[in-house]
Amino acid sequence: MRDAWHRLGAHTLVRRGRDVELMHRAMGFATLALVTLAPLLIVVAAADPLGRGGFASWLADGMGLSGRSARVLTDIISPPREVIGTTSVLGGVALAVFGVAFAGSVQNGYERIWGLAAGPWHRVWRQAVWMIAMTLYLYQEVQTRSLVSGPERIALSTASGVLFFWWGQRFLLGGQVRWSELLPGAVATLVGLVGLRTFSYFVFTPLIVTNAISYGAVGVVLVVESWLIGVGYVFFGGALLGRWLLDHHGLGRTARR
Repeated sequence: MRDAWHRLGAHTLVRRGRDVELMHRAMGFATLALVTLAPLLIVVAAADPLGRGGFASWLADGMGLSGRSARVLTDIISPPREVIGTTSVLGGVALAVFGVAFAGSVQNGYERIWGLAAGPWHRVWRQAVWMIAMTLYLYQEVQTRSLVSGPERIALSTASGVLFFWWGQRFLLGGQVRWSELLPGAVATLVGLVGLRTFSYFVFTPLIVTNAISYGAVGVVLVVESWLIGVGYVFFGGALLGRWLLDHHGLGRTARR
């Protein structure tokens, strides 16, 4: 078992995970997502001209919730209907700035994984564009739920997911890593999110109801935060796994312009 472990290079993967502080970054990702990204998405969802259920519906769809657990989440997290009218221009700007800070943390994680120096401050526009692209990606994921189903939605979600995570790494890294070297990480990220969604369906679905009964709204928020930690772990872990596959299993060599 020990020889197989070393031949696979798994010890290197574990060491790199410690070097980039994978769990620490996942927890930071979850915290920033809850306090900076969630308010921004609440406003975007409230402004949705199609009115497909609001932010709580987006979140329930992402977590794979259904039935009573989805209703509990909606009852607790749904924002007031007048959220757009009560959001000032200054508040909107603040939400956008916070969203860019969230994108900056993702960029920093990717740079650590690929061993690149931190990008200069004037590249903040990349973070803003990435945030817009991610919001559009999440929006289309929610909208396609009611438009297509079955194999068609699986194919559409797979294609859009791989494209977003593939392009997202390339864009945030400023084109310093080749497209071909980023593809394994994009695929690994999507596969990890599918696994997390399955785990969420079997574990978080009953847990949300139980925590809502035992602890109220705080219990539901704790479950959501735990799920966000998992998302952060997959975000960075998928990219890290892609880099490891390139370096240890002959899928390519890391090359930069």
